[in-house]
Amino acid sequence: MHSSSVDIWLSRLLHAGGEGSLDRLLPSISTSLSPRKRTTSQCKSEPPLLRTSKRTIYTAGRPPWYNEHGTQSKEAFVIGLCGGSASGKTTVARKIIEALDVPWVVLLSMDSFYKVLTAEQQLLAANNDYNFDHPDAFDFSLLVHTLRKLKQGKSVKIPVYDFNTHGRQKEWKTVYGASVIIFEGIMSFADKELLKLLDMKIFVDTDSDIRLVRRLRRDITERGRDIEGVIKQYNKFVKPAFEQYIEPTMRLADIVVPRGGGNMVAIDLIVQHVHSQLEERELSVRAALASAHQAQPLPQTLSVLESTPQVRGMHTIIRNKETSRDEFIFYSKRLMRLLIERDCWETLPLLCFKQITGVSILRAGETMEPALRAVCKDVRIGKILIQTNQDTGEPELHYLRLPKDISEDHVILMDCTVSTGAAAMMAIRVLLDHDAQEDKILLVSLLMAEMGVHSVAYAFPQVKIITTAVDKKVNDLFHIIPGIGETLNPSFTSSA
Repeated sequence: MHSSSVDIWLSRLLHAGGEGSLDRLLPSISTSLSPRKRTTSQCKSEPPLLRTSKRTIYTAGRPPWYNEHGTQSKEAFVIGLCGGSASGKTTVARKIIEALDVPWVVLLSMDSFYKVLTAEQQLLAANNDYNFDHPDAFDFSLLVHTLRKLKQGKSVKIPVYDFNTHGRQKEWKTVYGASVIIFEGIMSFADKELLKLLDMKIFVDTDSDIRLVRRLRRDITERGRDIEGVIKQYNKFVKPAFEQYIEPTMRLADIVVPRGGGNMVAIDLIVQHVHSQLEERELSVRAALASAHQAQPLPQTLSVLESTPQVRGMHTIIRNKETSRDEFIFYSKRLMRLLIERDCWETLPLLCFKQITGVSILRAGETMEPALRAVCKDVRIGKILIQTNQDTGEPELHYLRLPKDISEDHVILMDCTVSTGAAAMMAIRVLLDHDAQEDKILLVSLLMAEMGVHSVAYAFPQVKIITTAVDKKVNDLFHIIPGIGETLNPSFTSSA
């Protein structure tokens, strides 16, 4: 969304005084995206989730899951993978992910949703006398709720299960939605409500002897079990459960994959079908925004900093590409401070500062944090990293870190420039998905294009929009005209 000159002034601001370094915030996310395609989606920066024979699959961005109206435009395509214990479900999932070669896939395992055991059940599990292969061992209510939200593109918290202690860890993993969700587990087809969420059902059919050998190897080497205990559990619970609950659900499958991950013919057919489904769901948010809401009056939710001679003079300076670095930093920061002090603070009701949260759209929004902190010293700060995909031109969500419980807070969402409004809309959608109230969100920007104002106001009519100036046009690359740092001897052409 930003031109090269905007990148230059952004770099100036970010490095002035050492404030807001992205390297400090996100040590595992590079500021320059690797050309390698990436294939999983999570909201927190984490180590790679999957390693295949060809490459490591890293976390990546989440594309828009809504249209120009701000409403959900499409649901994720959910693939359900079922099969006996150690049948190769995870291997098939990895093969599908690798062959799909799309940037946004979430792998959800049913193993995360084992119920919390009582003290008595813990003793049974320690003696290999607890049946983990029965439908009652799983929390289907939490699983259905989680998968439904994930399919809708909302954030979810997933329990992390420890097989050594037979319990959930204290910290849960936060995951955001994706274009494709692969859900795998031995009871994937055992619940009627769960089946309704699956767009494609695959059964991995592997010989029982092979499954037993794999289970022995896995439980002994990875989970610290002894061979007698593994065999006891297999004969007492695993084998009977497969025959009673798992094998009969094979008839529900759309595709049966014999031999698991080694059956590349079946995997290729699956991938072709998923690609055809994704093509039908393609959506270009920026293109839609560019053609929407033309020739409309500016909304009443917009507040523009009063165009005093001082403000017009500062705009002239920061718009001029020949402005020196020091002058640019000084007057940009001065404008931001005026924006926060006057329009932003006058818009907020009198309230305790503890009820205000600032959220920066990285990286540009970080430049506004010092002004907010100067006015509200103890304000809580959140971060949302949204970057434009250079191939598609679409915004992508790469990372978010929000303070806990923002549902009652007034949220000041900060981004230095807003052109089409696509990134701002994504950030607002993220805030709403985390229970922020639309009428308590303030979008604060140094400079906006009319298109971006209309897009945000149309999709989210209760969000208040605050800026120092509104420019009328964007160019073919969606850069604001005249924008910042673009002109020689600029004249002030923005509208109030």
